[in-house]
Formats: sequence, C-alpha cells, structure tokens
Amino acid sequence: MASKDLPPRTEAFFPTIFYKTQFCEKHAGLPLGLTLLSKVAIVTGSNVGLGFESARQLLALNLSHLILAVRSTEKGEQAASQLRAQFPHAKIEVWKLDMCSYSSIQEFAFRVDADLTRLDIALLNAGLVKPSYTVVKETGHEETVQVNYLSTVLLALLLIPSLCTKRPPGGQPGRLTMVNSGLSLVGKLPLNPKKPEQPILQSFDNKENFSSTSWYNNSKTLMHLFLWKLSEYLHADDVIVNIVDPGYVKGTEGVSKMPKLTAMMAKSFAALTGRTVQVGASTYVDAVAVKGKESHCCFLTSWRIHPFAPFLYTPKGKTLIEKLWQETLAELKFAKPEALLSAKSLRDAEAGHDGGFRDFIHPNVEDRE
Repeated sequence: MASKDLPPRTEAFFPTIFYKTQFCEKHAGLPLGLTLLSKVAIVTGSNVGLGFESARQLLALNLSHLILAVRSTEKGEQAASQLRAQFPHAKIEVWKLDMCSYSSIQEFAFRVDADLTRLDIALLNAGLVKPSYTVVKETGHEETVQVNYLSTVLLALLLIPSLCTKRPPGGQPGRLTMVNSGLSLVGKLPLNPKKPEQPILQSFDNKENFSSTSWYNNSKTLMHLFLWKLSEYLHADDVIVNIVDPGYVKGTEGVSKMPKLTAMMAKSFAALTGRTVQVGASTYVDAVAVKGKESHCCFLTSWRIHPFAPFLYTPKGKTLIEKLWQETLAELKFAKPEALLSAKSLRDAEAGHDGGFRDFIHPNVEDRE
C-alpha cells in the first residue's frame, strides 16, 4: 500500500518509532543479479558522506554513467578521482549545482536536457542543517527551507521531463528519489493558530519562529505534504518518485553544522545507536534501484514503505496539503510547474515531442522578477 493509504503511526513517543525503524527492521539485501549496466544517474551533494557512498554503491552495481552534482566542482573532482580509480570503466562527471540558486538549478536542468541522451536515476541527496537563521539573498527565503524543500522541489520538477523522455523505448520508468528524514514525522508547521490564513512558506521566513532544534525536522515534513499531492498529478508509469530516510547515521558532516552542545550530544548518541554510512547509503540504493511502482509517492524508511507524518491524515492536514501545494506552485511559477506535470505534456514528451519542455527548463531570470 502507498504511504497515503496506510494508517498513520500512533506511537505517542517518537523514540518508540526510532527504536522500531532503527533496530528492528533489517535490510533484505539486493536482488540477485541486480545491475545498472548502461544506466545513467545523477546524485546531488555527492562529494562526501551519504551522497558519495551511495554514488559508490551505484557504481558497484555496474552503473555506466554517473554525474556528481555539487556546489564546489573542485571538491567534486576530488571525489570523482577516488571513484574513477575504483571504477575505471564508468564515465564519471562533475557538474556544478548550487541549491541556493534558482538560476543554477535551471541551468543544471537545461544541461541535463541538452547534453544527456539517457537518464535513469536522479538521487536528490543535497540537504542542509543550519544552527542559525540565514536568508538566501536571491530568493528571500530561510536557507534550510530553501535547500531542503523549495530548491529540491524545483530540481525534481525540472528533471521529471528528462526522466520521462531519456529512457530506452519500452524501458522502465525513471527513478526520482529525494532524501528525507525520520524526524520529519515529528515536524510541525510554524503557523500562528490565531492567524490560520497566514501562508505556510511565509511562516518559515519569520525569524521569530526559527528554532535550531526543530527547523530541520520541519523543513523535511514539508516534502511529505508535497508528495501526497504530487501523487494526484504524476503516474508511476511516467516516473517513480519517492522520499527516503536513511535512518540515524554516524560519520556524516551534518553534525558539524549543529550548535556545539547539540553536535556533541549527537555524536555521542550516534556512537551508540548510529548506522554506518554504508548501511545508510544502502537505503538510497534500495529506493532508486530496487523499489518499483509500489513506492511511487511514498515515504521510505529502513527499506520499507511507511506512513507520512500523522497530521496529514486529519481534515486540517488535508487543508494544509492543498495550501502548501498552491503556495509552492506560486513560488515556482517561473518554471511553469503545472505544465511540467501535465499528463498530456508528459505523454507528448515520451512520444518524442518534448521541445516545449525546454521553454520551462531554460533559465530565464526575467520570469522570476
């Protein structure tokens, strides 16, 4: 069953959920004979940590062409050189992608459309944990929500046409996976109950609402709302889209961005309970290479399909889903998101009439002003 069709989790104590998913669910392993030979994949935020390890694991499955999408091409090339030494027969490229810039995201998507003849997998791993409130100058939004939600949604929407069109005739649907977190289950929207009409995205831009301990969780919860609604627009026959929680993983750089005391506590807790980076990255590989149409628009954690955040299943939650969807479309209107998700457009693109998509993907700064 899809995440939205499952009953919401009812555990009153989040550590109970953490214990069950972190320790009680095990990886079944990869299917015998699984290979990614001839396939092309993009992995964002892939020069370190889970992104780098998941790229390595995909290459170990005979992936033919890998694109490391990173903000620093210098650091990306350092990572690529390690992977090229281990997998000399694969084509490994480094492409620049700044998730704090709509222009950079559009340029990246346009390059995908122009330069690639095939695209099978897009793993959107780039994410952010910030200990303080910071505004992205280009967009005016708080940086954590900008990267973890708005920019990730934009990149996903812009890659969907390529994932539809750049596959072999009769081949499997493209795979689009966005990295999420188990903490999204306890995330909340920082809305003022006395002002229910307040826009959701605007509430995240209010510095007074910022909390270094919960902001990351809240930003990841937003993707649950988006994915619930996306299921009404996008069919698994076109592209299989899901979000994945790697579990609590030790040895990643996310801890370094936390406040010092929080980081120290997180490191100690990770030493006792954390998964290795290799195990965490295996959840990514499972999401993009093992899971099929049954995982479309689902929340995956510990290699299983799980329900979304509990409040989505309430009448208020349904209202918030619709509200965030409309706000997101308005924020990204320069990319014409509704046209990108049009069933007719996707079918036309798959049939080879995809020229119109270039009008949406091509960077156009004037449309954003």
